[in-house]
Amino acid sequence: MTSVLWLRRDLRRGDHPALLAAREAAGDDRVCVLFVVDPGLWERGGPVRRAWLAASLKAAQEDFDGRLVIRHGDPATVVPAVAEEVGAGSVHVTREVTPAGRRRDQRVQDALDGTDVEWAETGTPYAVGPGLVRNGSGDPYKVYTPFYRAWHEHGWPQPAAHPRSLDLVDIDSHQEALDLLEEALRQDDLPEMPEAGEKAALARWRDFRDEALDDYDGDRDKPATDGTSRLSAYLKIGAIHPRTILADLASRRSQGAQTFEQEIAWREFYADVLLQNPRSAWHDLRQELSGMRYDEPADALEAWQQGRTGYPVVDAGMRQLLAVGWMHNRVRMITASFLTKDLHVWWPAGARWFLDRLVDGDIASNNHGWQWVAGTGTDASPYFRVFNPVTQGERFDPTGDYVRRWVPELRHLSGKAAHQPWKHDDGYAHDYPERIVDHAEERKEALDRYGAARS
Repeated sequence: MTSVLWLRRDLRRGDHPALLAAREAAGDDRVCVLFVVDPGLWERGGPVRRAWLAASLKAAQEDFDGRLVIRHGDPATVVPAVAEEVGAGSVHVTREVTPAGRRRDQRVQDALDGTDVEWAETGTPYAVGPGLVRNGSGDPYKVYTPFYRAWHEHGWPQPAAHPRSLDLVDIDSHQEALDLLEEALRQDDLPEMPEAGEKAALARWRDFRDEALDDYDGDRDKPATDGTSRLSAYLKIGAIHPRTILADLASRRSQGAQTFEQEIAWREFYADVLLQNPRSAWHDLRQELSGMRYDEPADALEAWQQGRTGYPVVDAGMRQLLAVGWMHNRVRMITASFLTKDLHVWWPAGARWFLDRLVDGDIASNNHGWQWVAGTGTDASPYFRVFNPVTQGERFDPTGDYVRRWVPELRHLSGKAAHQPWKHDDGYAHDYPERIVDHAEERKEALDRYGAARS
């Protein structure tokens, strides 16, 4: 009997357990591959997130031989309707672990109750399904390092095989859904996004693996160097599964390969934290700082968003985000610290901006990364860690190449001079903005507020 494969964060054909399950359930019949453009999620997503999804769906349409069915509407209505339309006996999905995704899936399951259509969940977007790694007492881990050790020891399966054959149902997509996707790709001021799709993801992984992986441990903190994988956008949309990457890493013995595995584990750790603490998506994970006093964002938030704070490495990062929908991870930490510790803005304001502007915007990794910097997340005692934007820039961008690339007003300054234009007579010769705050003063203010909240 025909089966439905409902895609969400798994836009690929390879290493896809739910696809294999749908193919097996179909037997000698066909598989209907479906994506539902949920108007609630679509309208809440920023222009970059919508455009990346649209580009990824366009690539997935080619991967599924032009037979990816794209419909528009509430999944609780659309999925059962499609199952009835094609005479399906089962609906197959990759198990969702985000709070919103689990609520949505429950509504779809409820709508299928009382029908003859089976609901089947196979696999997750992670190498080790969130919720599976536990400590000796059977409790989830709250700190990364012991989680990583247990996660690594737990292990993961090999990549799933490709289906030997795949006979796909060919029914119409909703024109409304197709129009929304095309409109998303025509929006003004979109960043320069990477090539979308499974083929592009695999090519990017092979290039990084063969050319930069062994140097990753030393290069990953250098924003001017192309030393990171840039796979996060593909992992977010499911164009590649982390299992595929980890299978290749198994034969690598370099420090770079080990460090890269640890970075994958961070993604899995944050997914586990969110599963165990759904409220932490938009609220402080740790309540010790619930009495912290924050400022209203106002003009300072806009200056931060547009890269006009007067601190070069902060501005370079924020302008990189606007230009390409991505930011180097070291600079993400610097810019997040500046917003939360120098401008005293509660972290969700920055997390929302990142989610709207990042092609790799993932709620678990993004929002818990913000909390790690803000001091309300998984780190043991981090609030008094206040990143100095000048020394951070000089340490990780000593040549000033990163700043000069994204802040053209400072291209006349060489080396570390690009990080302190206020020390040079011609530092502001090309209309670079002066500093909106004094870091030393705001650091003291941040620590004073921390002390008051802790007392």
